[in-house]
Amino acid sequence: MKITVDPASIVHPYIQVADQLRHGIKTGEIGPQLPSIMTLTEQTGLAVGTIRRAIGILINEGLVATAPGRGTFVAVKREPRQPGD
Repeated sequence: MKITVDPASIVHPYIQVADQLRHGIKTGEIGPQLPSIMTLTEQTGLAVGTIRRAIGILINEGLVATAPGRGTFVAVKREPRQPGD
């Protein structure tokens, strides 16, 4: 999935990126690992900080998690534990 940004949009670029990544995760187009920050900066022409801000939104939403030195991965959804488990 290629991430693109509309520079004429009133929506901030980091939100555009976060929205597209979120959509890709929910549809299964992206995962289990997200493209690297460098890949996303090359695709979009945005700064590293902008891409990190977009990924930060997804981390706060619990959709992705980072593994230092390994990358950013789609978070594994676990079923809530039932009493007696």
